[in-house]
Amino acid sequence: MADETNELRVRLVTPERILFDHAAAAVELPSKSGYLEVLYGHAPLLAELGAGDVTLHGGPDGEQRYNVSWGFVEVLPDRVTILASDALKPQEIDVPRAHEQLDRGIKMWNEAGDSEDAYTEALRVIAEAEAKMASAQATH
Repeated sequence: MADETNELRVRLVTPERILFDHAAAAVELPSKSGYLEVLYGHAPLLAELGAGDVTLHGGPDGEQRYNVSWGFVEVLPDRVTILASDALKPQEIDVPRAHEQLDRGIKMWNEAGDSEDAYTEALRVIAEAEAKMASAQATH
């Protein structure tokens, strides 16, 4: 079991699939307030995910990265469960589509007018597109 070896049990789940469920030494993930790293024995935490990469360190397949767009993470001392609305391996990212998403976000920003909600949504779309492009570019 993971707790006998001072490793975390890390699970990344989307509505469509389980991307991984492995023991790992550490996991880095994007929260709404910035990246955090979780090690075995971490204090319990529930956080909202932001757009960016989840990186699994020390798993059976070595380092693994997945780009997530939004969701939640539950951290317990011996377990991390990541519930993401969408998660892709960097090589699965459609870069031209991410560029289109960025253009759409910029257009939304320019057309937001006085609406704070419209600006917030535009920023979310832009951040998600930029995170996808950065993740895909890091593999080349």
